Amino acid sequence: MSQLVRVEPIALMPTSAGCAVFLGDGEKSIVFYIEPSIGASINAVMSGVKPPRPLTHDLFSQTLEAMGARVDRVVIMRVEEDVYYARLFVIAENEIMERKVIEIDARPSDCLALAVRQQAPVYVLAEVWAGLRDMTGVLEDLRGKDEQ
Repeated sequence: MSQLVRVEPIALMPTSAGCAVFLGDGEKSIVFYIEPSIGASINAVMSGVKPPRPLTHDLFSQTLEAMGARVDRVVIMRVEEDVYYARLFVIAENEIMERKVIEIDARPSDCLALAVRQQAPVYVLAEVWAGLRDMTGVLEDLRGKDEQ
């Protein structure tokens, strides 16, 4: 795990094209952009708002739980031309099968939506993290504008 940097979602902000997601480790933050509906899905969980009907990520999360599976972790594996790539790690163990770890290629936005629902940790590969620009100042500027 020393090759991984644990991050937390620290801000979701609407943009003209969608939603900006800021992830941070307490010293540095990064940003990537996602669809507005997924941003709303993540924000609802982080805000403690329960929708009247399950959203798609709720359905997937509930399906995993019903099958004796859970999201173990999310790892952002690489960034190419501002596109982030992640892997969703699911652990399944039930009366039909022994413990199995499943690694799934998925968009970071979907991974994050599931991770917040199941309180699963989110990581970035250390070498990827080191190469990403620190966006903490940008986030602080945006928060300052919101307060004004």
